[in-house]
Amino acid sequence: MSVRRVVPDVRSGAMEESRDFYGLLGLEEVMNLGWVMTLASPSNPTAQVILMSRDETAPVEPDMSIEVEDVDAVYAAVLDSGAEIVHPLQEEEWGVRRFFVRDPNGRVVNVLTHR
Repeated sequence: MSVRRVVPDVRSGAMEESRDFYGLLGLEEVMNLGWVMTLASPSNPTAQVILMSRDETAPVEPDMSIEVEDVDAVYAAVLDSGAEIVHPLQEEEWGVRRFFVRDPNGRVVNVLTHR
């Protein structure tokens, strides 16, 4: 199983202010759906922070996102492990296939593949 990137998901009630703050650290807005925004380093595009006011299609907001090469294989492995699935595997309208799982520390991890 190949991991493409690991990104912290930061809950924000001040999306624009947060974007501007992380801009001071060298990150630029690369995606904005209103409720979720991705900031990335222009020189290293996989160095990212996700800002999120809420999750539009899931019952909770994730603490981190992990993009993998094959989300279906990872989902099967997670199911076999008995870990708690917080949000089932599904296709999202913005071009990802994802699910949420709770890690042993109680953190919610968004596991995804871009289509």
